[in-house]
Amino acid sequence: MKLYVGNLPFQTTDADLNAAFSEHGEVASATVIMDRETGRSRGFGFVEMNDNDAAMNAMKAMDGADMGGRQLKVNEARQREDRGGRGGGGGGRGRW
Repeated sequence: MKLYVGNLPFQTTDADLNAAFSEHGEVASATVIMDRETGRSRGFGFVEMNDNDAAMNAMKAMDGADMGGRQLKVNEARQREDRGGRGGGGGGRGRW
């Protein structure tokens, strides 16, 4: 089960996220999402746990928990919606 973790302190690392959730079961992966342009944390991440019961317990325990002075928001991650292609627009008059 994959969990969304929001309102993370901006200095949180993947290892910090892994450590916080591993108290509730085995963590398969923990990733803090970084901004491509600035390299700074975007303030949210994802934790994946293979055991659904452990993931549910972690979600209940960590939702609203304090991490670095911030109250975490934890819920089951949803599939990313398809936002359509990012193809270039064209338009204008063609040159012959």
